Amino acid sequence: MKPGEKQEQLVKAFKALLREERFGSQAEIVTALNEIGFENINQSKVSRMLSRFGAVRTRNAKMEMVYCLPVELGIPTINSPLKNLVLDVDHNGVILVIHTTPGAAQLIARMLDSLGKAEGILGTIAGDDTIFITPTAESDIDELYDSVLELFEHTG
Repeated sequence: MKPGEKQEQLVKAFKALLREERFGSQAEIVTALNEIGFENINQSKVSRMLSRFGAVRTRNAKMEMVYCLPVELGIPTINSPLKNLVLDVDHNGVILVIHTTPGAAQLIARMLDSLGKAEGILGTIAGDDTIFITPTAESDIDELYDSVLELFEHTG
């Protein structure tokens, strides 16, 4: 694995851990990263990453003080590249789900609807930051997933 890929994997894992909202100390984050294969991580590195991504300590649903990433508050503008608005793409074998920055889902769903059945999209339903995509009967969910990832230059 190239150094850039390793860093990208670390960032992805780090953000995923913070989204769990269960780590109250930097030491807990270090331990969690070590447990999933990032051996050369220390408290100093975690501290820099927390600062870099604007993480804050707040109370979770259990009223515990934990580190978390701030919610994206930016509203998409005409100059926002679409790939920057897509946060996550996943599927369960039946339906595709895209998570976007707040306010971007309807814009992206409209664009996906315009691609239509020829691209394997039967239809979309969009909220504020989530899109459900139903594939056509003929389309393969994995192919549609790959197409959507490619469309937004996103890595799954």
